[in-house]
Amino acid sequence: MIDNLIIIRGSGDIASGSIHRLVKCGFPVLALETGRPSSIRRHIAFSEAVYDGTATVEDVTAELVKNVNEALACMRRGNPAVMIDPKAEVLSKLQPLAVVDAILAKRNIGTHRDMAPITIALGPGFSAPEDVDAVIETMRGHDLGRIITNGSALPNTGVPGIIGGYGIERVNFAPCAGTLRNVRKISDYVEAGEIIAIIDDTPVTAQISGIIRGLIRDGFQVTKGFKIADVDPRKEQKKNCFTISDKARCIAGSVLEAILYLRRIKGI
Repeated sequence: MIDNLIIIRGSGDIASGSIHRLVKCGFPVLALETGRPSSIRRHIAFSEAVYDGTATVEDVTAELVKNVNEALACMRRGNPAVMIDPKAEVLSKLQPLAVVDAILAKRNIGTHRDMAPITIALGPGFSAPEDVDAVIETMRGHDLGRIITNGSALPNTGVPGIIGGYGIERVNFAPCAGTLRNVRKISDYVEAGEIIAIIDDTPVTAQISGIIRGLIRDGFQVTKGFKIADVDPRKEQKKNCFTISDKARCIAGSVLEAILYLRRIKGI
């Protein structure tokens, strides 16, 4: 097969930071996705490969693959592979060194220690060592990126991290269910109250002025309350729309460290 394979469940923007870091360090990476990813920070999410066939994050390009043979060929070319496999059924055909749950569902939807010699999960919903070998803290603050081998990450607060003095105000949630149509695009500057998207006939307006850092894909079917956009109040930070975030980079370093640490202490 392939040595030192890392399987990552999820390939949104936070997961993509870890995928990028691991590939740059020489690990073959296979990301498992749903058939309908809902990343809003689409320019820095390998999950977009599900829709477009490929997705480039900074200087790394992922390819959508249909089977194990295509995945192996992709990884041998030095690229991360993305496969639609939300239940991780491909595990029965591969022998990964590690499985990383980066779905960020705030709960465990099926990851367990028997999946691989090394298992890691990002954020709340997991306990180490019961569910996985290590949990990575994902909440912004002093403990962001902390590797937890005995215990759990902090519980989800439901409140986004503060950026430029704004928290919940910078995030847009769908006011109703329906088909979303984008009026503006990622990296656009918008004023508070300006329409950024329409769901059926209902307009969605920015709550604060700033740069649209994330916006869900045009034509996406949303449910009421679904997270659909993220506005960064720092208008001088337009470049951030196209680069891995500080949070994702921090977590990526911890994922890499956890893999190397666990491989050493387990003698793998």
